[in-house]
Parts: sequence; structure tokens; C-alpha cells
Amino acid sequence: MKKLSQLLFAAGLTAALTLGSASLLGQDANNNDQGGRRNRQGGPGGPGGGNFDPEQMRQRMMERVREQLAVKDDEEWKLISERIEKVTTARREVGMMGMNMRFGGRGGGPGGGGGGRGGFGGEQSPEAAALQTAIENNASADDIKAKLAKYRESQKVKEEKLAKAQTELREVLTVKQEAAAVLAGYLK
Repeated sequence: MKKLSQLLFAAGLTAALTLGSASLLGQDANNNDQGGRRNRQGGPGGPGGGNFDPEQMRQRMMERVREQLAVKDDEEWKLISERIEKVTTARREVGMMGMNMRFGGRGGGPGGGGGGRGGFGGEQSPEAAALQTAIENNASADDIKAKLAKYRESQKVKEEKLAKAQTELREVLTVKQEAAAVLAGYLK
């Protein structure tokens, strides 16, 4: 059940990133049509486009979360947004820790060759890298078992960090905000 939950989270994250990127690209195309083909004239992003800005996307996502939680006060939002960031970071560490093994070998997408990076652009944990190397090198069963135990222990620590971050977020939310955060996937 836990693996299914992680797989559903990964699929949801992929869908959100894909839809978010498509939305941003669509908005950029609209801006270019209305703004005189800014990119082709060497505007932001240089000739030919390429304006995707992950920080801008993150800010837009956080603005949507602020709207969903109906936070009006800037001080309240500062506290909540910091805790949402902690939850997001911890969830990414838990959910993506071994994704590179399922999606393209050592990273970089199908076929590997991504320089040791994990799935979806995240860095591969040392425990996951050691386990992956042991599998690829046909290590002894005892060696794989030891590396698997270390991987599981590191995963457990990351899950505890996520649970703590979720508890800290829950502490600063109203009941209505907590319900919205559950629906948005920040809390269980």
C-alpha cells in the first residue's frame, strides 16, 4: 500500500509539473503574441525562447496555495509558507529517493547517463547510489542485503522528517486551512 501511495504521489507530481509547464508555456506564447514576439527579438530568454523559470513556477504554485488556504495576512503567510516548503522538501526526499532506479537507471531519464542525478532532476541519495551500484555489479547477497538495510534506514529517517514537518505545518493552520492542505496533498 505504501509503494502504491508513493507511486500515486510520483504520478501526481509528474502530472502537476507537466500541467504547470504547459500552462506556463501557454501563457508565454500568449505574451509573445500580444507583446510583439519578444523572444525572437532577443528579449528575456534570448533568441528562440526558452523562458522556463523554475523559481517563477514555484512562486506561482505558492500563490495558488495561499489562495486555497485563504491566507490574507503576510506574517501568517510567511510562517505557513516556510512550513509548506519544509513539507515539500521532505516529501520530495521521501518520494523521489529511489525514483531514478525505476525511471531510467542512474538518472537523466530513460537510458541513464544523467551524471548520477535522480529521477525528476533530484540528486540520488548516497544509500540509493550504493544499492544501485551493488545491484549493477552483481554484488553478493550479503552485500546487497547490508546496502538495502542502510537504504531502508535512510528512508525511515526521511519519513520521520516528513512527519515532523507535517506536524509543524498542522500546528499553524486553522481547521479549514488544514482541510485544504490535506486536499492539496501537504498533509495526511
